[in-house]
Amino acid sequence: MAARAVGMSEPQIPEEGPRVGYKRPPPATQFKKGRSGNPKGRPRTRHRQIPYDSVLGQMVTVREDGRERRITAAEAFILQLTQKGLAGDSAAARASLAAIEEARGKREPDKDLEITRIIICSFGVGSALRILGLGVKKYPLDKQKVRWELEPWIVEAALSRLDAGALSKDEQREVWMNTRTPDKVCWPAWWAEKG
Repeated sequence: MAARAVGMSEPQIPEEGPRVGYKRPPPATQFKKGRSGNPKGRPRTRHRQIPYDSVLGQMVTVREDGRERRITAAEAFILQLTQKGLAGDSAAARASLAAIEEARGKREPDKDLEITRIIICSFGVGSALRILGLGVKKYPLDKQKVRWELEPWIVEAALSRLDAGALSKDEQREVWMNTRTPDKVCWPAWWAEKG
């Protein structure tokens, strides 16, 4: 055995602890089990919602019949959908009606409900039929064959108001000939002429 010098201590051997280095972070900085690594979560401002109120609330200028007026973008949107629906675009008509019903549902019931009357001025019955979506102009470029055909739903609505025998066979034949798609009409039981 070797003698020890006085005042000298034994060399310190490092304790066996976790090894730290490449791909081995210190345990104090590692994520703890059962605890989120991101306790605050994703910032709320990262994905903002579309600002519907500020966009649809903006005032826009609309020109109707040569006159300009200012309305909100939401009103302009509904107006555009309604016009497309009246022009015969059934998808736009459904979207317009859905938006109107949703707006009515949100509105508080009003005892003093205003009634708005819409008057359409046109140069003839044909343009009113087209604007209201009641009929379609067939052969518009041929002056010999040009005519209006009524939509099936308006024919059904008109026939539901009539009693049996109200139309003669000639009148029934004329209604049949001037219906756009007569096969889609639900004809009343008293109807005799088809084709």
